[in-house]
Amino acid sequence: MMNKTRRKKLDTVLTYVILILLAAFIVIPVLWMLSTAFKTEAQTYYPNPKWLPDPFSLESFHKFFNTYNFGKMTVNSLITCLAAMVICVACACLAGYGITRFKFKGRKQLLNFLLITQMFPSVMLVVPFYAVLSKYHLTNTLLGLIVVYAATNVAFSTWMLVSYFKTVPIELDEAARVDGASSFCIFRKIILPLILPGIAAVAMFVLFNGWNEYMYSSVLVSKDSLKTLTVGIVALNSQYQIKWNDLMAASTVSSLPLVILFVCFQKYFIA
Repeated sequence: MMNKTRRKKLDTVLTYVILILLAAFIVIPVLWMLSTAFKTEAQTYYPNPKWLPDPFSLESFHKFFNTYNFGKMTVNSLITCLAAMVICVACACLAGYGITRFKFKGRKQLLNFLLITQMFPSVMLVVPFYAVLSKYHLTNTLLGLIVVYAATNVAFSTWMLVSYFKTVPIELDEAARVDGASSFCIFRKIILPLILPGIAAVAMFVLFNGWNEYMYSSVLVSKDSLKTLTVGIVALNSQYQIKWNDLMAASTVSSLPLVILFVCFQKYFIA
């Protein structure tokens, strides 16, 4: 009994040690980012760097909104991400409902096709996307970027919602159909309210992907007035100098919306 008790205690201690190390591996870079954001440019090049800025400086955050015009880039990112999120959620909901509720030829093949589209690396799709958008004069527009974000996320969003739709008993549909409800009425008034956690999770997934995306936005948009936040942040890494305090301040501000969203809706995202 003593050996078993000691073994359990040892396992518990080892588990906590591993978890603490993993947490430190993630948290320490974030803390260093916050520390650097409040430093002056001179402090970032000290031979012996310090954790606490001395003195604290808000100069980098002032540059974020005034010098670098990140306010406009933040608006562009919000517009593209929110619009792509709405399109993805709407398409994924309709596709997931149709796949799980209606029997038609090619249903399994459709799901397999959606899964296969996720196996291609994003870099392979840049040229085809650019060619299609150029044909319809959508390069250098936020609308073209919205279409790309929605297209790259809709397949996985559909797969996620299909699993949620399968958790809703089909007997609910049959009971509503006996009462004279149409398929769309059942979908809108009965099924959708039951899968709200899944919709929230998909919405957050699409929003996070769009907010952090860099490659498509850097290639498909070249106008300064239409650039997104990630492109602006990477632009701070110039060829001759890196202003670490400005870069970390911009990264801090850009991370805040995602952190707030995750804190508010983490139970849906984890589910």
